[in-house]
Amino acid sequence: MQQTGGAEAGRRFEELARQLSSIGAVKRGLGRALPQDCPAGSAAVLAALGREGEMRMSRLAELLAIDTSVTSRHVAHVAERGWIERSPDPADKRSRILRLTPAGRRKLAELSECYVRTLAACLADWSDDEVDRLNAMLARLRDGFGDCRTVPRPPDAGDPRH
Repeated sequence: MQQTGGAEAGRRFEELARQLSSIGAVKRGLGRALPQDCPAGSAAVLAALGREGEMRMSRLAELLAIDTSVTSRHVAHVAERGWIERSPDPADKRSRILRLTPAGRRKLAELSECYVRTLAACLADWSDDEVDRLNAMLARLRDGFGDCRTVPRPPDAGDPRH
């Protein structure tokens, strides 16, 4: 597939940047659909553990792309509710292994149902084909960025070293 250059491409990517910035509104809308006892950060912890399985706090922070102290607050919230357990890491007794409990799996299923119901309601006037295309394009966009935590940042044009 060939892309056009110049001003047209610039406008196209400016519009894409505007559209992507509006994704925050979509995420906030989905967050409002969550049960009162499980804010978005807690839901992200449960989702990561459900998807990836047990892990250390440092790995969870890496997956969520947030600071360890923020991750720790989210983990404390879900642990207080009995949705995860923290057990000593056999390889490093100073570290803890996090894993979902049966109650956590039930809460994760409840959260998934909330998200699905909310998306279905908000996209009720979309065809199945449109939803499928959106899924494919979002997956392609995500893949295009790869693991953005390890991608070097482009040099600053104003930096005299570059």
